[in-house]
Amino acid sequence: MLILIADAFDKNLPAKLSVFGEVTDDISRLPEADVVLIRSKTKATREYIDQARNMKVILRGGVGMDNIDREYCKEKGIIAMNTPHASAPAVAELAFAMMISTASRICFYDSSMKKGEWAKKEKRTELLGKTLGLVGFGNVSKALAQRARAFGMDIVYYDIIRSDVDYARYVPTIEEAVENADYISFHIPYTPQTDRILNRDLISRMKKAPVIINTARGKIVDEQDIVDALADGRISWYCTDVYSSEPPSIEENPLFKAERVTFSPHVGANSKENLVRIGEEIYETIEKYHKEGII
Repeated sequence: MLILIADAFDKNLPAKLSVFGEVTDDISRLPEADVVLIRSKTKATREYIDQARNMKVILRGGVGMDNIDREYCKEKGIIAMNTPHASAPAVAELAFAMMISTASRICFYDSSMKKGEWAKKEKRTELLGKTLGLVGFGNVSKALAQRARAFGMDIVYYDIIRSDVDYARYVPTIEEAVENADYISFHIPYTPQTDRILNRDLISRMKKAPVIINTARGKIVDEQDIVDALADGRISWYCTDVYSSEPPSIEENPLFKAERVTFSPHVGANSKENLVRIGEEIYETIEKYHKEGII
């Protein structure tokens, strides 16, 4: 078996996977590879898949799979998988960090102090007693909800699948999840159905000028509608780790011309600990398919 590691993973992963066969990061060997490991950088398009003539399994280290043409993989008999559990703590912590830093005005206080200002009269707010609306309730969202609950927040969520948990309340529509929320966090994949689902129409249903956090996918957001809503006060702050195109163009992306936006460079899953967890989940997946004789 030849395993191709096409993107950046934990440095110890090649040695761990060597028990299954040869491991390489030489991209020129794509046509020979039985298993291909990718993260966000590699785009497994039809053209890419056609080059991987021997590929039986493609594994994406992370949650989303919008960089893999899954329908074409299915047509070609290729198993396409992700690591749905590994990244939940890392992404949830980033989303929570964005939320608590906005409430505590960390970015403002830091920049004002560096300017020699003493903005003691500028008040913070607390998360205690605030409502968090979650759009999507998968592994990341559940991890965020548990952290928010520990801070005394009231949590509501919308998802196409209902989960019965004691720390968050299900609502049957996305509009109900956002309308009374002080903070809203998005945790849904990018699909044709979710394309720019966060737009002026959904924003019009928000009653509290919320803080919005997006650690999911940039294309679920109409970025110009976000900028317009920030300008007229319908949204109080926007925190994002993801963009409609990546890396984003400072000149072309309207978010960089707006005030009250917190940015990070798509690092939700990029913790040292998460890379280890991703490697462990990949190992278990390859082991499973190896035992079943698929690879």
